[in-house]
Amino acid sequence: MKHYENLLEKGHFTREQLIEIVGTAGAANSIIYDYQAKGLIEKVKRDFYVVISLETKQPVLSRYQIGSNLFEDACITHHSAFEVYGYGSQVFYECFVATDKRFSDFEYDGVVYRRVERKQDLDVIQQGNMRITSIEQTVVDSIRDFEKIAGLEEVIRCMMLVPILNEKRVLDCLARNNNGYLYQKCGYIFEEMRQEFHFSDEFFVECERCISGANKYLQKDLQNTVFHERWKLYAPSSLKKLIDKGIGDYDAIG
Repeated sequence: MKHYENLLEKGHFTREQLIEIVGTAGAANSIIYDYQAKGLIEKVKRDFYVVISLETKQPVLSRYQIGSNLFEDACITHHSAFEVYGYGSQVFYECFVATDKRFSDFEYDGVVYRRVERKQDLDVIQQGNMRITSIEQTVVDSIRDFEKIAGLEEVIRCMMLVPILNEKRVLDCLARNNNGYLYQKCGYIFEEMRQEFHFSDEFFVECERCISGANKYLQKDLQNTVFHERWKLYAPSSLKKLIDKGIGDYDAIG
């Protein structure tokens, strides 16, 4: 128990970090074995341990804090970021982590940790010992990847819980992506949600200026679409009606 309080303060550690604390690899290995046997720590993944509270018998870090500290560049993103902000319309038993470090999906304490490619120049904020994409970055990333993560209906429902977005920061995120198709999707979606976010005409002019020249579909296999000339996008005539009715009625999710 000699080193427990020190480790408790950190919340998590690697074997190398423990060696720095106790002085030798042998001592570190002995502590890891002993503390695991006593239920004081648990192995999350290879060479990453979380400290267990003596009171609750649960990890002292949340799933989001664990995910954010898996690697030095790791941050919480997509639907998991919505959950941290309190804007997830449902809680997933998945934690999405953006990092340059490659790792296979793994499960710990009932949560599957999934790697997302870390795009350059992410807009990231620090919350205590946790890194998380800004709400604007979270929204843009979620719109870009909704067919891979969460689905269109859930992303829109999360967005409807967001009280305010900074349109300049949204445009900055779009510029860093430099993706004409993403401008098409965001132009359409934010125009459909103009009542919620009150974005200026200038925002939509910029989106229109940067769209892809090709006609696109908002989502593969989405039925009952119309062509939105401004965005060169096949999409529902009314996004809110689609959400109200339930996207399943549009055969959008297999």
